[in-house]
Amino acid sequence: MQKALVTGGAGFIGSNLVDRLIDMGISVTVIDDLSTGKKENINPKAEFYECSLIDLNDLNSKTIFNDVDVVFHLAALARVQPSIEDPISFNKINVDGTVKVLYYANKAGVKRVVYSASSSCYGDATIFPTPETHSTNPLSPYGLQKYIGEQYCKMFSEVYDLDTCSLRYFNVYGERMALDGAYCLVMGIFAKRLLESKSLPITNDGEQRRDFTYVQDVVDVNILAATHKEKLNGESFNIGNGTNYSVNEVADMLGGEKTYGETRYEPFETLADNNKAKQILGWKPIGDLATWIKKYKKDLGI
Repeated sequence: MQKALVTGGAGFIGSNLVDRLIDMGISVTVIDDLSTGKKENINPKAEFYECSLIDLNDLNSKTIFNDVDVVFHLAALARVQPSIEDPISFNKINVDGTVKVLYYANKAGVKRVVYSASSSCYGDATIFPTPETHSTNPLSPYGLQKYIGEQYCKMFSEVYDLDTCSLRYFNVYGERMALDGAYCLVMGIFAKRLLESKSLPITNDGEQRRDFTYVQDVVDVNILAATHKEKLNGESFNIGNGTNYSVNEVADMLGGEKTYGETRYEPFETLADNNKAKQILGWKPIGDLATWIKKYKKDLGI
């Protein structure tokens, strides 16, 4: 891999991936519409195009995809609740945008597309740890759209011979995660509240459990997937740490008063069976949530 294209390269996970690729000596092109990503996240050594996925066309794609070996497709409108409120806008980016990325990647002769999928495709899972063979039952437009993206990846592998794979992320945390906005995750929400000396808002009873996965482990597996010597043929992989914590436990690690209020239907537990990624891709997640939170609190001064 000499040249990579990272969609969503100004975002939380994407910018961390771009940094690693550039450290490896790989030429990187980033496209991002900066709707949720931040320009300051973009490595100055990357070539940057401010562009939405839905604006990709026959003309600009020739420049953006030129000589690209691997596409890392991370750009998306994320989060469950906002997708319920605005399914049409989410579909344009998460489905139509993904089809455009696959179409122009194939047209440009890209060797592989590594697609960032989501564990939300499982819905309310009944088997823990959850394997990739578990039935899919998305509970939101976002979950469905990300799963449709997986199916398109498989179809492009089968019909167009474009090699692809899908990485089903569980709850990702780490450097550059958002502290505010509609796309902020629970860790970021808690951190911002602590910085403001406010209590930590907890949905339901806080006993819902999540598989928290460190962003640098996610970067590792993206690179392993991109450089895998054999064809991946649209395979899907669970990308989770393989351990989980309750929201109450995370709040206790961060410290601060907890307040319980909003009741919302959501899966009670997520826990990845990550053996497939370990066995086929050689992935070895090493992130430890408790250790990282201690460092994070120190860095934030809380």
